[in-house]
Amino acid sequence: MKFADFPQAVIDENVDYTVKEITNVIKKYGPRESGNENCLAAEKHIKKEMDTFCDETHFESYKMAPKAFLQWTKLVSAAIFLAVVVCGALALSSVITMFLAQCIVCGVVFVGLFITVMEFLMYKRFMDVFYKKVEGHNLLGVRKPSGEVKRRIVISGHIDAAYEWRHIYYGKKIPLMTICMGATIGGAIISFILSAICIVANFVDMGAFGDFMLTYSYFFHFFTALAMVTLFLFVDFKTISPGANDNLTGTYAAVSALRMLDMAGVDLEHTEVCAMITDGEEAGLRGCKQWAKDHYDEYMNSGVETAVLCVDTLTDLEYLNVYNRDMTGTVKHNPKFSQLVMDSAIEAGHNDLKFANVFFGSSDAAAFTQAGITATCLAAMDPAPADYYHNRRDSYDRLVPEAIKTGYEVIISTILNFDEKGLGE
Repeated sequence: MKFADFPQAVIDENVDYTVKEITNVIKKYGPRESGNENCLAAEKHIKKEMDTFCDETHFESYKMAPKAFLQWTKLVSAAIFLAVVVCGALALSSVITMFLAQCIVCGVVFVGLFITVMEFLMYKRFMDVFYKKVEGHNLLGVRKPSGEVKRRIVISGHIDAAYEWRHIYYGKKIPLMTICMGATIGGAIISFILSAICIVANFVDMGAFGDFMLTYSYFFHFFTALAMVTLFLFVDFKTISPGANDNLTGTYAAVSALRMLDMAGVDLEHTEVCAMITDGEEAGLRGCKQWAKDHYDEYMNSGVETAVLCVDTLTDLEYLNVYNRDMTGTVKHNPKFSQLVMDSAIEAGHNDLKFANVFFGSSDAAAFTQAGITATCLAAMDPAPADYYHNRRDSYDRLVPEAIKTGYEVIISTILNFDEKGLGE
């Protein structure tokens, strides 16, 4: 079947279904912190829905530490703040030398930057060992083909919602996020460089420049310490976003993909279509990382051509793009599959999509690509970021049905093209 032959009424009905279901999930199940009982209850609700149009549905559980991904912001900021202030006071009181103070600041800032890179840039499970583990659940729904399975396409969305980021919620009128994060990260990098120069200058004659650095550079560390206060306040762990757009729109994109095929009576001959609902994306892609690890052989070595389309936020239509680069630009998704999604969007009548880069943060697609599994990401969110991103404004009153509909058209077109062509053409 070509996209042009797919009944538009089915897509329209599923957009209405999505808006109603997202509203219902938010009202009925409450805050969906990664791995909490509300997440599981919402997934059970979705499983019951999918049982009516899937050939198979099942849960897979795993262990994760939901606070490990962002709790380090408080640890790192407090450590750097105390190192700068306490060592500065001790040096001014001649209890320790300024050289020792610079050494301590240099070491503490280096450790802080290392943790930041491991957790927030590379999404490694670096801090998990220090935090309490809970049980997370991934949910899979499968629509089997009429014949032998030769291809498999997985539409994925995460159901958990984010802890509130205060910088975005309170910075609605000003770019508070950019200012505070720039000051925090920039200040830490500069402080590390300055303290390293001072350590070298203590042993090597660097002339007037060295004398200047030894005398005055510590004053900059106080600016860094002040910036660390904003990092300490960055995440509000007591407030969880409703997650209507990020990412119940992606969750129901996966659910509706199978529901639309069922309603339209489309039986693919050789392509298995799966809806994967993950938990733990907001905890550092934990659910997808576990799924990619557990299903690597099935997805890569079974002889079934497999591709995963992760959908993350269908809201800001002008930013609906195929995100072929991810994880702050460090991960490049499969070019053939990314191009297939782009071509499918054009076939569905949407010529304005572009290839884009998730330049701050990451999507679940990055976990698959890092594992070597074919994947890419479809999303529509203002990268500024949007004023609803990771805060209490992301509720059902901010849903954009037109953006959801456009996303669904791209997804259906992608499924039909993947069934016909796979990645070989």
